Amino acid sequence: MDAGGGPRDAGRGRPEPAPGRPIGHGRRRWRALNAVGLVVLGVALTSVSLGVGLPHLAEPGVRAGDVVGLVSLVVGGGALLAGTVGVVRATPGWWRLVVAPALVVAVLAGGYVLAVPLAAAVPARSPVQRSPAVAADEVIVPTVDGVELAGWFASARGRAAVVLLPGAGSSRDAVVDHLAVLHDGGYHVLALDPRGHGASTGRGMDWGWYGEADVTAAVDYLTGREDVDADRIAVVGLSMGGEQAIGAAGADERIRGVVAEGVTARTARDLHWLSDVYGWRGAVTEALEHARTAVADLVSPAHQPPPLRQAAAAAAPRPVLLITAGAVPDEQHAAADIQAASPDNVTVWTVPGADHVAGLRTDPQAWTAQVLHYLDDVTG
Repeated sequence: MDAGGGPRDAGRGRPEPAPGRPIGHGRRRWRALNAVGLVVLGVALTSVSLGVGLPHLAEPGVRAGDVVGLVSLVVGGGALLAGTVGVVRATPGWWRLVVAPALVVAVLAGGYVLAVPLAAAVPARSPVQRSPAVAADEVIVPTVDGVELAGWFASARGRAAVVLLPGAGSSRDAVVDHLAVLHDGGYHVLALDPRGHGASTGRGMDWGWYGEADVTAAVDYLTGREDVDADRIAVVGLSMGGEQAIGAAGADERIRGVVAEGVTARTARDLHWLSDVYGWRGAVTEALEHARTAVADLVSPAHQPPPLRQAAAAAAPRPVLLITAGAVPDEQHAAADIQAASPDNVTVWTVPGADHVAGLRTDPQAWTAQVLHYLDDVTG
């Protein structure tokens, strides 16, 4: 005790705790911030792995990206686990019951916003594994930006021609049945691998953002052939291919008509109807879609294309036939939105009971009749 009766070490500069503030508060806050940082790092690395690394493992050979993908998954998963545990531990009392599920939702939303557009902007190559049932020549279609699109050209008896486009993450072998139907209907058919898929060069973009450039190159190829009438060219596309076809028709007047099956969206602007149809859930989805589109725009060298409804209107008076799946309501909502923007040239046909791009498989007779009748009208 000193002369004043206080502790011997009193007054030696040791700070007193702030009123109402525990001594460990600063340390707990610092740990919480570190844990949140680990969660953010974990979401980012895991998204890179899920969106880019793991999908490419199916490709032949071992690439640096394969190693990066696996390392990102291990490190990202570890960081995510450690960060989640840290955040929960740093949360006092019953607040953990709120923070834990909120953290799960945030992690899932973050992964969705990052992994999906990464997978679209840096897609794994889809090989060609089937051959067409009709005679077809291997051809190369050059684009203005130096990409070589590989495809089949099946020559027919007439002079009208169709560009045939598969969906995202696939190559021309996904449309061999459609090729046979169109060819048997008397059309020259040019079926293409999307860039970055099959035997095509370049880096792909599985939301169809290169559609205008690639379909224009296909039309250039057809107009340069002596056996094709340049005034009788149409485009048939499935899913992403249909979205590319609509975009190209809005930009290229040489396309006489479009058949687009399974169309939904290329960017968030195509999904503005979600909040009207699904209320608050649709509004949340719209916000997430805008975030996904922004990420894709950041990581892909392709530029955002115009909305499908705008492209369909720009194609008028040339007709657009939208084929929707009876078992997929969102395709019908998307088609209704496009048709509302340009009702004079957009027609919608729904295949009852069909799943996504399964119209030909579900009702081959009706699909064949509808599509060939439409093509005969627009190229006749």
